[in-house]
Amino acid sequence: MAQSYDVIVIGSGPGGYIAAIRASQLGLKVAVVEREHLAGICSNWGCIPTKALLRSADVMHTATHAKDYGLTLEGTIKPDVKAIVDRSRGIAHRMNNGVGFLFKKNKVDIIWGEAKLTKPGEVVVSKTAKKPVEPVGPIPKNTLGEGTYTAKHIIIATGARPRALPGIEPDGKLIWTYFEAMKPEEMPKSLLVMGSGAIGIEFASFYRTMGVEVTVVEIMSQVMPVEDAEISALAKKQFERQGMKILLEAKVAKVEKGANSVTATIELKDGKTQEITADRMISAVGVQANIEGIGLETLGVKTDRGFIVIDGYGKTNVPGLYAIGDVAGPPLLAHKAEHEAVICVEKIAGLPNVHPMDKLKIPGCTYCHPQVASVGLTEAKAKEQGRDIRVGRFPFVANGKAIALGEDQGLVKTIFDKKTGELIGAHMVGAEVTELIQGFVVAMNLETTEEELMHTIFPHPTISETMKESVLDAYGRALNA
Repeated sequence: MAQSYDVIVIGSGPGGYIAAIRASQLGLKVAVVEREHLAGICSNWGCIPTKALLRSADVMHTATHAKDYGLTLEGTIKPDVKAIVDRSRGIAHRMNNGVGFLFKKNKVDIIWGEAKLTKPGEVVVSKTAKKPVEPVGPIPKNTLGEGTYTAKHIIIATGARPRALPGIEPDGKLIWTYFEAMKPEEMPKSLLVMGSGAIGIEFASFYRTMGVEVTVVEIMSQVMPVEDAEISALAKKQFERQGMKILLEAKVAKVEKGANSVTATIELKDGKTQEITADRMISAVGVQANIEGIGLETLGVKTDRGFIVIDGYGKTNVPGLYAIGDVAGPPLLAHKAEHEAVICVEKIAGLPNVHPMDKLKIPGCTYCHPQVASVGLTEAKAKEQGRDIRVGRFPFVANGKAIALGEDQGLVKTIFDKKTGELIGAHMVGAEVTELIQGFVVAMNLETTEEELMHTIFPHPTISETMKESVLDAYGRALNA
């Protein structure tokens, strides 16, 4: 007889594990089906371990610029690749174990295996053919396995995987995805990065700081194409000052593999071609949702461009079936998945005043050096929509704290609706802006106007003062520039 639950979640990444925990908090009987590793890509191979690598890069950058701060360091500063990777993988393992602990604490059952939807309200779990990926460690005790399980509500949170271009498929040796880029056995002398989205530019930044010759090839007209063009241009200047080579409106046409290197033919925007030889290449051309093999066709689940179609509450076109996170479409961000999880489960539980997802209020962060963060409309998007806007800018070079930190290259840009004073976009490049952007996100959620922001007292000296000054600048009132 099938074991029955109120909610079954397929996948234990940021969306899946948060959905399970919130459902349990609301008194629902919950199980999670997982085939590889608890905590998903984010904690095991994405958000968290990459930040560990980038922290090592930050320390490396500071150490190599010690003389700028009046310090003398003896000896040669060089990366210990094994120690850097071991630290990152250790942190991933800790996050993995943490989710296991949270499931136990919240009485969430773990079902280990491959899930398939066979009919509404039913999931058949088989032994996974996919080899568990390190750092899964031992499968948690009291874990359920193969069998048939039923639930009133089933949430698909199967995430996504690296996308491969035909003829340039990653092989794990010479052409890497983020999996291989995260744990190199040794530092390559040169690296070609295809794609300058968050994944590509973060790895480009990490490896360049470690002394690797890095070339980035981007098919669009700017690095980090989703960002505001002005912010992107400033970031590009900083990357190039660090020695990174960036080719825009360029395409990797083909790749030839050598014994221990790759040679890529690059088609440039003027129609000419260029050959680049590098020890290794990273393919960072986006990801694709994990929608295959889980029975979507059997139930007639609607998809669009490779993603499951949902409404603002995670509902699919099939009653009792939901989808959240990367599998449900962009933006493909862990915090978007987590918030979707809470919205979805609270709607299932019948809580009042559950608000649908507002994608314009989802912040984006890129942890390169310098960092980039944003929320809402870019200047170009606002103009495309015919909005009458005010734009404010404030540079880090006029901020005392940024100067004292030796991080005076940055900019905060704010965009307001001229008629209402509503903050409709904020874009930042510079030190620690990924920690600052939430201030603008809160402001947008509270429907804050420019007047309220102007009356807010920001502590001095902090980099956050650039945020207020940018608001003041939008209205011709900047005090320090």
